[in-house]
Amino acid sequence: MRLCNITKKMKQNKLSNNFSGIFPECGCDEAGRGCLAGPVVAAAVILPPDFDCPQLNDSKQLTEKERDALRPVIEQNALAWAVAEVDNREIDKINILNASILAMQRAIAKLKIRPGFIIVDGNRFKAFEDIPHQTIVKGDAKYLSIAAASVLAKTHRDEMITRDHAEYPQYAWDRNKAYPTVAHRKAIQEYGITPLHRLRINLTGEKGKSLPKRKSKKKQTQAESLFGSETKKG
Repeated sequence: MRLCNITKKMKQNKLSNNFSGIFPECGCDEAGRGCLAGPVVAAAVILPPDFDCPQLNDSKQLTEKERDALRPVIEQNALAWAVAEVDNREIDKINILNASILAMQRAIAKLKIRPGFIIVDGNRFKAFEDIPHQTIVKGDAKYLSIAAASVLAKTHRDEMITRDHAEYPQYAWDRNKAYPTVAHRKAIQEYGITPLHRLRINLTGEKGKSLPKRKSKKKQTQAESLFGSETKKG
């Protein structure tokens, strides 16, 4: 049995290894859906059938230190894992729901092992190629592979937006990770928006207030595109 090699005191959880009875089964989740700026990032993970990690849970239930400790364990023990993103300009074109699904599909496409079944956190997904799938509400707190995907998606996205913070320090993305905090929205009102902000959402949090002008000094970091901007339809 492959055990999670973490000796720190962390809450013990017991998540299921498999939903479908099919192997290999891939778990998928995303991070950054509710942010005001930056990409939505998704991960896909195939774990060994004997993988056991009592510390693994929904990334939202873990501290940043716990997520950072679990990330290398997942990456080193997974049979296959991949992370992909959809940037803010694509999000504005196709909306955040479609962007989240596209990011997960991109991550699945990057796996070195083709899954026989896909399980997805939440209740929305679009068929990927001819692989059967199942959406599972709160799946990241029920299945190891989805929980692993949630940790990878969250840690990789946090790493990306922290790098972007160096270019735009006034928005404090190193702390708020581009989520809609009071401080983030106040910075938008004071400094305007960056090329990384999403324009199809209410950035200021105030109804009827005009959108601040976009900053043009910095060049946007473009997300890697695997399929283009259209989601696959199953």
